[in-house]
Amino acid sequence: MLAAVLALPGVAPASNLIDRATVRPTQATLKLRVNKENVALLTYKGLAGRRRVAGWDAVNAIPPTRARDQERFKLRYLDVQGRPARRFAGGTFVNACRPYTGPKLSWLVTGCTAHDGSWWAVQAWQRALPNYGLRPTGDLAVWEIRLSHWSGELPVLTMKQDWSYGGRWEHLYGSVTYRGRPMYGFRTTSRGAPLDRFGVLVYIDTFNSAYGRGWRRENSFVTHNPRGIFCYGLYPHRSRPKGKGAKYRATMVGPGALPDIVWTGNSVGRYNTKRDRAANKEQAARFSDKLCRPN
Repeated sequence: MLAAVLALPGVAPASNLIDRATVRPTQATLKLRVNKENVALLTYKGLAGRRRVAGWDAVNAIPPTRARDQERFKLRYLDVQGRPARRFAGGTFVNACRPYTGPKLSWLVTGCTAHDGSWWAVQAWQRALPNYGLRPTGDLAVWEIRLSHWSGELPVLTMKQDWSYGGRWEHLYGSVTYRGRPMYGFRTTSRGAPLDRFGVLVYIDTFNSAYGRGWRRENSFVTHNPRGIFCYGLYPHRSRPKGKGAKYRATMVGPGALPDIVWTGNSVGRYNTKRDRAANKEQAARFSDKLCRPN
């Protein structure tokens, strides 16, 4: 299909991470076009200057399996350090994407509705922020430009809150599902980073905590095989204070070609024995495994 659209060599598969930028892109600085063959063309300013990137051949996501790879875009980077892109085969790239009519997304820069009714979106957020509220510098402060393409329902990020150790610490737990199936990976490093394209990362931010004013990164983790669940306690970490905040934000990296999903909620507040017992009962029934147990 693409041979009729682009006359460029060097196709390489990639995830939905397209590039990085020093400042957050806006609709004025990033353009998304999609032709009738569902090839997306992004024009933006990244770390290497003005660039054009073509992306295609991915939509939605598949459930975890060892039989094949997860959905992922094929990408061609048409500009390098501001040099003009080569010409498209057959002349001009014709945009066939209409205004975005899809579900509301956080971190959205721009989106559109393809001729077949599927949706394309570009999101940008600071995924690489340092843990435990430290101020980002250099590569940790960049904005990631992330492309997605899907139809139908979005993945579901379920977040719950209670307390741990009799109300001493606040505690978060939940799951990630897509079309009713748990989403998880098969292998991680010793520090919990995914080693396959099925791994689903969730990033936790805390607001107005002991780390300082505004949103600060607390930590990140993967969902667990085979139930797609997770849990996290807001404890002190060595020389850093505990990350208890007025509210919390969780950003889930979308599996496959799906968009990234955000949950935001207020702190669970003062300890309530009755509420904690009910939450522990729910966690034991729905969100419990050898790594996540009510306490």
